[in-house]
Amino acid sequence: MKLIIAAIKPFKLEEVREALTSIGVRGMMVTEIKGFGSQSGHTEIYRGAEYAVNFVPKVKLEIVVGDTMADQVVETIQTTAKTDKIGDGKIFVLDVQQAVRVRTGETNDDAL
Repeated sequence: MKLIIAAIKPFKLEEVREALTSIGVRGMMVTEIKGFGSQSGHTEIYRGAEYAVNFVPKVKLEIVVGDTMADQVVETIQTTAKTDKIGDGKIFVLDVQQAVRVRTGETNDDAL
């Protein structure tokens, strides 16, 4: 099993969710986050005063899938979330040792 963590632009969330659902992803966790990378923030003007925004709003997706589906999920997120502008985000893939469905006690792939 693989844990796929993706940080994407917030306005792309619904489009990415629909694309993942269409390829068979049955669930994900979503968290609103702030961060910076190459973009390293920007400046904005509010009520006539300029101020620095050092952390940019993003959405973090966490998805656990079977090994055979991981590459397809990564490709789907990448193509759907891409805007060709700086700050499109990052995707990380980690190994998952065990999963347990709390309600039934099912484990690993059965728990997904």
